[in-house]
Amino acid sequence: MAEASPEFFPGFDGAQLALHRMGSGRPVVLLHGLFSSAHVNWIKFGTAAKLAAAGFECLMPDLRVHGQSAAPHDPAAYPKDVLARDTQALVAHLGLTDFDLVGFSLGSRTAARAVIGGMQPRRLVLSGMGLEGLAGWAKRQDFFVDVIDRFGTIKRDDPAYFAQQFLKSMGTDRVAARLLLGANADTDPAELAAITMPTLVLCGDQDNDNGSAAKLAELLPDATLALIPGTHMSSVTMPELGDKLVRFLSD
Repeated sequence: MAEASPEFFPGFDGAQLALHRMGSGRPVVLLHGLFSSAHVNWIKFGTAAKLAAAGFECLMPDLRVHGQSAAPHDPAAYPKDVLARDTQALVAHLGLTDFDLVGFSLGSRTAARAVIGGMQPRRLVLSGMGLEGLAGWAKRQDFFVDVIDRFGTIKRDDPAYFAQQFLKSMGTDRVAARLLLGANADTDPAELAAITMPTLVLCGDQDNDNGSAAKLAELLPDATLALIPGTHMSSVTMPELGDKLVRFLSD
């Protein structure tokens, strides 16, 4: 299935954000991970094509500062929950009233914050995410800020090396990325009670980057835990990711 050129929509503040579409049918919004893009997370390894073949319309934005979307340097462009606000702007732009919402890593954090803020997808998938990735975001933020601050000097034996190399390969605007990281706040575990729709917590069986997926599933009112092969970086390349999404969203 050929990948179409993106269209663009206005973010919460009018910033030009890219949207990639694939398939037709029931709409599902898919939010990618930190320093990645819709193409890398959802299209490159066939996940979107699998959903499209199952009768879904995949709506895949490049988050602010990512992919083909704007990366403003104005601090005013990064209020608290900026990515959740952009997701709300996308839903409003498309006029969606009945849709599913899927996130990976930062995309899962964004999806959870959007739902806590009032968004009501029919079903929700939080992949590549554990409890500490929501409730202990400050530690993850500090790690990535350090990668940005030491960019170009991190050696191969440093735990931050692969994050540096991924940042380099994606051509991420580091000034904008640093501003974006500061726009995220921790989620109080009590806030998770607002996530009442059926939710799939989906994680690689060797992925502990964002803490315990099992603990996250236990705290959500209506959640199922599923594991697929892989680490945080490799799980999005696995065919099992698309299989699990199709199965859960088709119920």
